[in-house]
Amino acid sequence: MATGPALPSTPDPLPLGALSDPILVDPGPRLLRAVVEAYREAAPALVEPSVAELAGEAHGEGGEGDRDPSGLPPLNVFAGEPAVDAMTAGFRPASRLAALFDADAIDLRVLDTPQPNPVLVGAETGFALIGSERDGAGGETSEETTGAVSRWHRIGDDATLRKRYAPRFAAAEPYRLRTPSRRRVYEGFATRCDESVAAAVLRALDAEVGADSRGAAGPDSEETRIRAYAVGAREGALDRTLRRACEDAGLGSPSTFTRIKRLLREAELIETVSEPQPVGRPRERLAARGALAAAETAEETVAAVRGVTG
Repeated sequence: MATGPALPSTPDPLPLGALSDPILVDPGPRLLRAVVEAYREAAPALVEPSVAELAGEAHGEGGEGDRDPSGLPPLNVFAGEPAVDAMTAGFRPASRLAALFDADAIDLRVLDTPQPNPVLVGAETGFALIGSERDGAGGETSEETTGAVSRWHRIGDDATLRKRYAPRFAAAEPYRLRTPSRRRVYEGFATRCDESVAAAVLRALDAEVGADSRGAAGPDSEETRIRAYAVGAREGALDRTLRRACEDAGLGSPSTFTRIKRLLREAELIETVSEPQPVGRPRERLAARGALAAAETAEETVAAVRGVTG
């Protein structure tokens, strides 16, 4: 990659690779979002690969350097759970962060006590990060929604900050992110089902339809599961195979998708068809009904399952 991730700051962008073993302390959702976006800009095929890129990888196409994490500087992030939960409230931002977890580019641990200001510390220096009023320091509005670019002022130069935060970070609990990366979703469905199902699942997760659109964030975790299972049913997957694919993709346990299956059946959007076997119990193959059966595009699939919730 030509350049590494850089934090939008004044007077100049701050390359995260310029600091040795950096720790970012107590970022709000806006700052954390900016960090993930910096990594995405530096390595888009790693952080947010398209369906075409993932399909190309499966066939040995595309450059390894486009998704090689070795050039990304690792960053330790010490953040409060409310901030991370707010930043990852949707499949798209959460899956980007998950990709950085998978690549060992970000180590995120839980900060119990809020700090006066966000802090970025390296091995030899440390400073506070203060958002400018012009860039909306008083709120956490997404740049993806507003189009504005937030920037932070670097204040101070204090080498003792390392001693204050490094031991606490080392002793802290890792943050458990329950949303998988796009690559894991694709590989889970491609392995258990096939590549066409994997591509259809991601297209459904990317789709935005009317009132179901969450802006740039994408579906929440429950809607993500419903969309994924509905796609598998529309494609006529075996029930057991689909539930295992959902598990491999990191979307939930098989029992979770037993519940999702029940919700879709109660909504009269799917049914099961028994297939007798020479030996053993019949297999259950899923079939779409109603609006789901008529859906031909990702947007129509999402519209068909609108309102199906637990």
